[in-house]
Amino acid sequence: MHLHNPTAQAHFPNGETSLARTTDLCIAAHQDDIEIMAFAPIIDCYGKADKHFTGVTVTDGGGAPRSGIYADYTDDDMKVIRAIEQNQAADLGKYAAQLQLAYPSSAVKAADSPDLVNELRDIILACKADTLYTHNLADKHDTHVAVALQVIRALRSLPAEQRPKRVVSMEVWRSLDWLNDEDKVAQNTGAHPNVAAALLGVYDSQIAGGKRYDLASIGRRLANATFFASHDVDDSDSMSYGMDITALVNSDAEPAAFIQAYIDKFAQDVQTRIAKLS
Repeated sequence: MHLHNPTAQAHFPNGETSLARTTDLCIAAHQDDIEIMAFAPIIDCYGKADKHFTGVTVTDGGGAPRSGIYADYTDDDMKVIRAIEQNQAADLGKYAAQLQLAYPSSAVKAADSPDLVNELRDIILACKADTLYTHNLADKHDTHVAVALQVIRALRSLPAEQRPKRVVSMEVWRSLDWLNDEDKVAQNTGAHPNVAAALLGVYDSQIAGGKRYDLASIGRRLANATFFASHDVDDSDSMSYGMDITALVNSDAEPAAFIQAYIDKFAQDVQTRIAKLS
């Protein structure tokens, strides 16, 4: 399909260029966000004949912190390297496709960004995925929240029957462990730990550049699994959390009010427990 920006790229690891076979679609802000937040669907599709994962990275990779051998790299140098790393991850994860849309963060964060919304809508239509994953509205990274909002706008621009059956928002720059247990979409990420490590390990520009996302991401999954149920034996040794936002997408509710309801529910749970034990 045609991509809007001249530096955008589409990578198809196995050479088959059809997006329509996608069953699981992840739309994320930056190179490596997909591998941090969507390992569960990646590994669920891994090597399957009837399930296929497609990743979409919205930004161009500029502005990343850097040190060590990358300290003197220009922003343009980093954009090239990060795009290569993202495609390497797609190869390792056996994705059906990896699209990199190459928007600057400023365009993503703009409330009115019709080119991006239209492009996301076209991608969603082309993929025909059953489930779409994106960032969560309680994330503390502005660009992550902006991507989630742009995805919601794109989905709402589609007729209901052309939207994915389920939309799940995932954790990156803020864990979702604060959600009440009944509101968590808990996903088993324990399979193929070697692939999990490899997918994160390709991002040398981030790891050697000063951010150990590889250790932090796997550590969070291990912690999620252990601390999920206080009185039960663990079902998994690795777990990621998401929030189902399908109802938000299929309504005209304000995103801020939607997430506030979950925050209020968490606050009420804390207050009720303290009152009970006081």
